[in-house]
Amino acid sequence: MRTNSKLGAIVLSLAGLVACRQDMHDQPKYIPLRPSTFFADGRSARPTVEGTVSRGHLNEDTVLHTGKGADGKPVNEFPFAVTKEVILRGQQRFNVYCTPCHDRTGNGNGMIVRRGYRHPPSYHSDRLRQVPHGYIFDVITNGFGAMPDYAAQIPVEDRWAIVAYIRALQLSQQASINDVPAEARGQLGGAK
Repeated sequence: MRTNSKLGAIVLSLAGLVACRQDMHDQPKYIPLRPSTFFADGRSARPTVEGTVSRGHLNEDTVLHTGKGADGKPVNEFPFAVTKEVILRGQQRFNVYCTPCHDRTGNGNGMIVRRGYRHPPSYHSDRLRQVPHGYIFDVITNGFGAMPDYAAQIPVEDRWAIVAYIRALQLSQQASINDVPAEARGQLGGAK
């Protein structure tokens, strides 16, 4: 009988110890923007020390980082010169990130779509040929509909390079022989 009372006392002591724990939600901390009696100014958030350097990203160029102008609408110009190298970089990044859904031609028949994913619109539709460049940049950055955002995966300059390449794809599907310089027409293989 004495063993049972000792065992009971041990179990009761352990139960008491379990009840004395301090949960993470009940810890001493300051919640931002809540008042504090500890500091003389009554604020829990401390002001930054003068002369320190900020951390993070300084995105002063709104057009480059958002694709939108001061009025908040998508821009129709590129924030830097579009060169052959930019378009080739855009093609390379497009082939990595965009072709699984949009395919290499931009028609929207990528491998993922063939396996049941939602069909994206063709880049060659009148609607998407007429949208501003900043609109396409914004969709790449923030996503749209079933398309996820790619801001974390694709750097800003590469997103603009992809936009330049998409515009080149659109032109390639709408071009006529008159758009090809006369000296280059012979390279087209039979087109005159």
